[in-house]
Parts: sequence; C-alpha cells; structure tokens
Amino acid sequence: MISRFYLENYLSFSKVDLEFNKGLIVFTGPSGAGKSILMDSLLALFGIKEGKASLSEVVLEETNIANELFDIKAKDDIYIKEIKKDKTRYFLNNQSLSKKNLKDFSSSLVKHIHVKDNSDFESDKLITFLDFLSQSENKNFKKLEASFSEKYIEFQAVKKELNKILQDESKLEELKEFAKYEIEKIDAISPKINEYDELKEIRKTLSKKDKIEDAINESKAIFSFTSKVSKTLNLMEKDSSFFDEALNELNNIYEGFTDSLFELEDMDIEEVLNRIELLSSLEKRFGSIALALEYKKKKEEELDSYDNIIFSKSQLEKKVLVLNDEINVLSNNLSSERKKSAKILEKKINHYLKYLYLSNAQVVIEEKTLDETGIDKVVFILNNVKLDTISSGEFNRLRLALLTSMSEYEINDNGILFLDEIDANLSGKESAAIATVLKKLTQKYQIFAISHQPQLTACASQHFFVDKKNNKSSITELSKGEQENEIARMISGEKITSEALVFAKDLIQASS
Repeated sequence: MISRFYLENYLSFSKVDLEFNKGLIVFTGPSGAGKSILMDSLLALFGIKEGKASLSEVVLEETNIANELFDIKAKDDIYIKEIKKDKTRYFLNNQSLSKKNLKDFSSSLVKHIHVKDNSDFESDKLITFLDFLSQSENKNFKKLEASFSEKYIEFQAVKKELNKILQDESKLEELKEFAKYEIEKIDAISPKINEYDELKEIRKTLSKKDKIEDAINESKAIFSFTSKVSKTLNLMEKDSSFFDEALNELNNIYEGFTDSLFELEDMDIEEVLNRIELLSSLEKRFGSIALALEYKKKKEEELDSYDNIIFSKSQLEKKVLVLNDEINVLSNNLSSERKKSAKILEKKINHYLKYLYLSNAQVVIEEKTLDETGIDKVVFILNNVKLDTISSGEFNRLRLALLTSMSEYEINDNGILFLDEIDANLSGKESAAIATVLKKLTQKYQIFAISHQPQLTACASQHFFVDKKNNKSSITELSKGEQENEIARMISGEKITSEALVFAKDLIQASS
C-alpha cells in the first residue's frame, strides 16, 4: 500500500503531502479542480503516466514484493521518486532506473482502470490475459505457446517463399525462353577474348597491304649499298657493325611483314569484316567481349536456377503441408487451454456481477482465421446478447467485473488499484453496486478512486476533497462531518439541503 505521497510543482499544485491508509481512498471535488492531475501524478510514479512534477515521491509498505535486482525483500518499505529538470529521472530505493523498468517493476503491484479506455474487451488483449492465466494454471503452457510461435513464424516464412515462386511461375517460361535466347545469341557468335582487337589489326593491315608492298619494293634499293657503306666506314677506320645490324633488323621486318601478308592471302576479307561487325555489336552492348561472356555465364546460371525452382516449389509445398498440420495441432492445444482459462475467468466475473445486479456473462472462444495468436477469438455475451446491444451502464459494470477479475491474477495481494471515474454516468443503484464491489476488494487491495457519485464516496475509508481557487489547487482530508457535507453537496449542489444531508448520513452509515 501507499503510505505517503509527496508532490512539488505540478501544474496547479504547488505542494502536496498526504498520508494514506488501507482501504478505499476517494478524491472528490468540482470539475477542473485537479483530481485527474493528482491521479496522473501518482500513476507517473509507477511508469504508467508521463512524469511532469518537478519532484514527487511515494512510500510503499507491506507490498509482499521481493526483488533481488533492487535488493528488496518482502515486507521492506519501498521508495519511488521522480525528479524532473531537463529530463525526468526515476529512482527506486535511490537506484536510478528507466520508465520502462519502473513500469515492469510495478506491473504486479499496480493496475489502472479508467472509464475512457474501451479496449478491454478487444480479443487480442483478452487472449493475452487468457494465456497469462493459462501459464499459472498449467506449467507446460508456456512451452506450448513458444512452440506455436516458433512454428508459426517458420510457417509464414515458408509460405512467403512459396508464394513468391507461385507468383513468378507464370513468368517462368518467359524468363527461361529469354535466358535461352540470350545464351544462343552469344553462342552463335562464339566470341573469344582479344579476338576483336586482333581482327581490327588484320583489317587495318589488309587495308594498307598494296601501299606497304610498293613502299617496301621502292625502299629495298638501300640493301644494294650495304657493301659500299661498310667499305667506306672501314676506310674511315670506323666500326660498321651498327650499320650491319640495322640493315639486318630492317630486312627482318620487311621479310616478316611479307610472310604475314602471305598468310593473309587465303583470308576472306568479307568474312573478316562480317566477324568484326558481329563482335562490334557485342562490344557496343556489353562494353567488352569479356563482359559479354560473363553475361552469358550469368544467364546459364539463371537457367539452371529456373530448373531448380520446380524442385524447390515441390519441396516447399510439402513443407507447408507438414507445418500446417503441426500448427493445427498446436493451435488446437492452445485453444483447449484457453477455453479452460475462459471458464475460470467467466466464473470469477459472474461472482462480481452478483453484486452489480447483473448475471449470466459468458466468455466465448470462437474460431477465427489462423494468425500469430492462434485460431481463437474472444467474445463476451451478457444474458445471451453481444456487447454492442447492451446499455452503457451494463457495459461499465461488466467491464468493472472483468477488470476486477483480471486484477486478482495480475497483481499481488496488498496491491493497488487506481480507478478513474469508474462510476461515471451510472444510476444511483448501479453506483451503489459498484461501491459494494469495491468495498469487498479493499480486503485485498488499496484502492484510489475519483468519483462524482455519493454512493461510492460514502464507502471511502479516506475521503480527500480537491478544490481550486485563483488557479491554485489544494487537497484536504475530510473528517466524518466534512465528508457528510461533501456528499450532501454532490447530491443537492452548492446549496446543501437538509434532505441531502440526511441522505448523506444514511449512505455513510449504511456503508460502515
């Protein structure tokens, strides 16, 4: 339980210092006085709301929480502090922690029930709770749940892979034909590395063949002067070897070129030109013959992969069938356990509904299309009709019974419930019924409630009045006499009548 709450500088509150007892603690006061602000500042200390106060702190007693990480033993007092400067920081027994870790720590201690949240009957939320309940009832359930999740993820991955193959299958023949066509086009030319450059050189040589032959013939006269030049150099007593070597090198060049022309005599120039044109088309498309051959290899690999797809498809189809069978077994086992938990929850809800002038609530597990949660959808039925046809008063009371039932499993004994206008828009009879349930719950929980109804307020073990003047909010604990006056004000308005005062006294006495 929260034994003390301290607050500094939060919106219209400059300072709050309160001590709380066990039981039902009710905040009342005019609209806009700051009741919700006060509730939010309390919830912020458990990571449920955003911390905005410059300083706030709670002291917890008799929580029955043991936590090795924060060196907390059962029955130890717990101190939670929030400090806001440039950013908000949280401390648990003087140890700094994140808001998320604070919320996780508080999850088994605190529950917030507020009338504006209508998501409590959403199937996914209820499935999560039924799984939580199933874990507490069946030690093997967690393993079953993990097996289902693992198989479902694998199933989805295999299905995705198979679907891609099926989508591509209609294009498969077209892709195969295109790959074959591209391979055949390059094979028809059968290019070789460096062939294109060599043929271009041949074409260049052939185009100058006649001119080169004429030039060689004309310049061969130089060889007839070889002996004369050598003789002259010898007379001059100069070494003639350089000249002889040069003439020999020149002669070798002439003969080599003549021999190469002889080799080209049988070459078809038209064929060479056609070959160059074909190779040129590959050069233009791919950038080089090497890249063209690399492209061909890639297409051959693609063609092999298309053939493998048929095999892969067959294997994946078999795997999908196997996984589907395994998931069906696991999801049905999950469903069976959830149905058992749904009956436990249903019994607990109907226990509380007796005090709320309602009965015959059913928690029905219907089958839905398989998804990551399984095949189960949770539907509530009250007196044989679904929730969309019941009145708002019935809805709120059923919701209170549901949340109260869930709280018994989600938070510890001596835990804390925060109720935000849970009796809003209810008749006096309905509000009185809710007050009866909350009074029973105070045997297990400390309950903080904002209320505008006299029936719930009359059950308070502590009653705090929140007021606002000159834009400054204040909070005061009311004595029994002051509580009677406040309840009378809630009944008759600012001008308290004697009848309202009598009715207030009777309500308080009846709830004692």
